[in-house]
Amino acid sequence: MIIDCHGHFTTAPPQVPEFRKRQLAALASSGSAAGVVPPVVTDEEIRAAISGHQLRRMRERGVDLTIFSPKAVAMDHHQGDEAANVAWARFNNELVHRVCRLFPEHFAGACQLPQTPGVAPGARVFEELERCVKEYGFVAANVNPDPTGGRWADPPLWDRKWWYPLYEKLVELDVPAMIHVSGSCNPHFDAVATHYINGDTTAFVQFMKSDIFRDFPTLKFIIPHGGGAVPFHWGRYRGLAQDMGLPPLEEKVLRNVYFDTCVYHQAGIDLLLRVVPAGNILFASETFGAVQGIDPRTQHHFDDTRRYVEASADASAADKARIFAENALGVYPRLRAHPRCGG
Repeated sequence: MIIDCHGHFTTAPPQVPEFRKRQLAALASSGSAAGVVPPVVTDEEIRAAISGHQLRRMRERGVDLTIFSPKAVAMDHHQGDEAANVAWARFNNELVHRVCRLFPEHFAGACQLPQTPGVAPGARVFEELERCVKEYGFVAANVNPDPTGGRWADPPLWDRKWWYPLYEKLVELDVPAMIHVSGSCNPHFDAVATHYINGDTTAFVQFMKSDIFRDFPTLKFIIPHGGGAVPFHWGRYRGLAQDMGLPPLEEKVLRNVYFDTCVYHQAGIDLLLRVVPAGNILFASETFGAVQGIDPRTQHHFDDTRRYVEASADASAADKARIFAENALGVYPRLRAHPRCGG
């Protein structure tokens, strides 16, 4: 079995992003988007958006199940106010729920949270998280460590007053969170080429330097895109932890933090498998995501990450079985109830 832990509804019908444009226009003109009504999206439109794209690619590559969430770059936390972001998150999470309902054998949901710059995750965030887990059966959430969109103006992940109530809710609901930034409003940081990798790397270092996992020993995070720059600079982080008198990374971070395989070349996957223990790696491809073309050197899609994992000499057959499915069933406890996972 192969479980892809990182998928987004990047192929949603055109009226979906148009709804966000209308929200932002209303905010700019009147200061409120309360009167902006979400569009109708039919089941037929959802089927067409999935069948000809994500599901087709999953079947071509032998992927059985994808943990599916709204389009990450379109979570767009940095542009709305709290009320607009709640409406936007609820709308997108409902679409993902409908995907999971229409294709129950192939998708499990992960939610977008209505985070807002300058607003600590609170009642509105917890309400949406709880709704998605308890009503929709979602198995995870995306957490944006920088809802200010590249400004990094909100407190770091170790801030007890700001973030700890969210961690308490995640533990209570027994769901992990994928660290995932959204759009960038900083011209220095291209959203998918730079800001994503910045967010991944920054979150890891904040975990390393904090007491989050001492305070929440069962809390689990997935850092996507292979962990950003972390595997390439593993020696730097091991050395910094040692210089700061911290426990080894295996003890300090790796009991709670996992990396996915959204790395789009063989050498990158080989490095990831060589550096990070196999028990901390989850298979993922982010299809359709940031990179959609065919690599002229291999004649295969850049994001066909199954090929890289299978071709790597840096993991045993047992390791690859863990990466492809077994680890996900441990990291996502609620996934075990999915019909594809045999209960």
